[in-house]
Amino acid sequence: MLSLLAASGAVADPIYWSDLGLRPGIDLGFFTLRFYSLAYLIGVIFAYWHLSKMIKQPGAPLAQRHADDLFFYCTLGVILGGRLGYAIFYQPGLWENPVDVLKLWEGGMSFHGGLVGVLIAIAWVTRRGNLSFLRVCDYIAVNVPMGMMLGRLANFNNGELWGRPTDVAWAMVFPDPRAGDIARHPSQLYQAGLEGLALLIVLMLLFWKTKARYRPGLLVGVFTVGMGIARFVNEFFREPDTQLAEFAARTGLSMGQWLTIPLILIGLIVTLYAATRKPVGTGSVSSTQTA
Repeated sequence: MLSLLAASGAVADPIYWSDLGLRPGIDLGFFTLRFYSLAYLIGVIFAYWHLSKMIKQPGAPLAQRHADDLFFYCTLGVILGGRLGYAIFYQPGLWENPVDVLKLWEGGMSFHGGLVGVLIAIAWVTRRGNLSFLRVCDYIAVNVPMGMMLGRLANFNNGELWGRPTDVAWAMVFPDPRAGDIARHPSQLYQAGLEGLALLIVLMLLFWKTKARYRPGLLVGVFTVGMGIARFVNEFFREPDTQLAEFAARTGLSMGQWLTIPLILIGLIVTLYAATRKPVGTGSVSSTQTA
């Protein structure tokens, strides 16, 4: 089957992104609600809704009031961390005019920066509430892939972050002049599938169908390893950012891959740690957490 697809890809005309009829957002007349912004909004709302359902299960490490705090601080962490990470690792030129760093509407967010921002937010909430940092991370991690999936779908909808040249049957020509009239991998969809949907299914099954949530660090460890491997693999199909193309050619790996290697190692360590520890929190939420 794969050989037939490959053979057909060599002769088939590529798909033109411009023929798909995609729009950047919803025109409200006075304002265009961009799908990229909508992806973040829906991802955060889903995380809050699903986390509220998760903490109703026995053994939850936090109460609803903590979930409310996390909703606020993690949203700030994603936005500020993601934007600062992008400016530091992917677009250092933004610092020449620091005001440009604040122009979120022009796009440009870093997953690694957003991850650091979320970890800082979790650390702040858990310290104030005297909660287990590792177990709260477990509960947050289950919800992150939904936002990743929506964000990558929004990237595809915008015709940005396209892939490397290819001749596969589903190759696509993107409208950005920098992409040229070249058939490329729709790598945004690969990322939405692996970093988003696949990882979301795995973590949901672990939480709802197993006792993984009683092993501190197991869920966040699996998330970190899974996200790291998925990102590392997907980077082979994604065109490096223009300003980092020379860096990727010189080092053999893209910036995203270099930043992902430590994530995989940390995730493996946390997963092994969790797997060798006794389960905890098999009872109900403590009185200090529900006060």
